[in-house]
Amino acid sequence: MADFSADRIKVKLAAYDSVWASMAQEETTRLAAAIGDTLVSIAHVGSTAIPGIAAKPIIDLQPVVHSLAALDARRPHIEALGYQWRGEFGLVGRRYCTRDRDGARLFQAHCYEAGNPEIARTLVFRDYLRAHPAEAAAYEAVKREAAVAYPTDTLAYNDHKSAWILAARDRAEAWAARVK
Repeated sequence: MADFSADRIKVKLAAYDSVWASMAQEETTRLAAAIGDTLVSIAHVGSTAIPGIAAKPIIDLQPVVHSLAALDARRPHIEALGYQWRGEFGLVGRRYCTRDRDGARLFQAHCYEAGNPEIARTLVFRDYLRAHPAEAAAYEAVKREAAVAYPTDTLAYNDHKSAWILAARDRAEAWAARVK
């Protein structure tokens, strides 16, 4: 069983920073080299990928691989970049890796095998918020509310946002079906 207590860290939202995109690109290059030939793609996801909204200043990346077994074999290369390998960390079919510096989380990699439905859900949610500024602003409001309610517990902060995110994912999937 995963130990989630290590992730009950303080919640600090920062105003949107355009440097997040370049940080994501630089880290994508580093991760791509470490993951090697099993890599299909890496996307910048999460709130730092939504221009204009406040976010925890942690870059979320979503590497997609041909094979989780091949990714598992690349674990030493990923750890050599400073990542902590967290395994599935509560989500079957995921490999979760985090990179911290001086006690602050910098990057989170949510790795999935090609074909996992979570890949498309995450990308559609991101793209929906990018295309709908009012929804992005509503999400930011929920995030701010959660940060006030749970300033020292990232896990409770995430739980507080869950209902809104699930409803928005439904709206995002309906939107994506219309724009295909």
